[in-house]
Formats: sequence, C-alpha cells, structure tokens
Amino acid sequence: MATIMVVDDAIFMRKKCSQLLTQNGYNVIEAANGREAVNKYKESKPDGVLLDITMPDMDGLQALKEMLAIDPAARVAMCTAMGQQTIVIEALKAGAKDFVVKPFDADRVINAVKRLAG
Repeated sequence: MATIMVVDDAIFMRKKCSQLLTQNGYNVIEAANGREAVNKYKESKPDGVLLDITMPDMDGLQALKEMLAIDPAARVAMCTAMGQQTIVIEALKAGAKDFVVKPFDADRVINAVKRLAG
C-alpha cells in the first residue's frame, strides 16, 4: 500500500488525518513542520505528501520547493485554511498537484491522496 506523509504543526489535525488514511489502508509518516518534512522526505520518499501551508520553522511553500528540488516527481497536495487562495495558487504553480481545504472533508482527503498515490 502507498505511504503518505502528513505534515502539520497542529498535532490534532495531523493525528486526525493520519487516522483517516490508516483506516483507508495507507501507511502514514508524520512531520510537525516543513524542515522535518523535508528530512523525512529524503529518508523515505513517500508516495504522496499532504503538506500544511502555515507552519513554524519552514512553511509549506518552502518545504514544497525543497522536496521538488530533491525529487522533481514529488507528489504533494497542499493543506490550506480558507482565505489562503493566493498561496495555494503560488504552490500549484511551483509544482503542487492538488490542495485540500481545512477543516478536512474525509472524502476530499481520500480522493486527493488517491490521485497523489496514482
């Protein structure tokens, strides 16, 4: 089964999303910020990444760019709160494959992950 990395500084959101993915048969790796996500991406090369935009240490946009520098085929969906459309557009232009709006709709998350994981 595909491995998905869930990146969010809010532990509640990270755990909620991880639980949903695990229940749907995915292996899950978690990261609490962009820097940790980039390091874990190098180590494990997951099949897809759900990447929060707003985080301390390194934001999602910078983490996306670093992941794509490591692996131009990286499959990343940005996780965004309402009102972050400008950043989402920038992320899509930079190479993100999709986006999911918080609070998460379970079906939307699963559909995004299915697209990421192929």
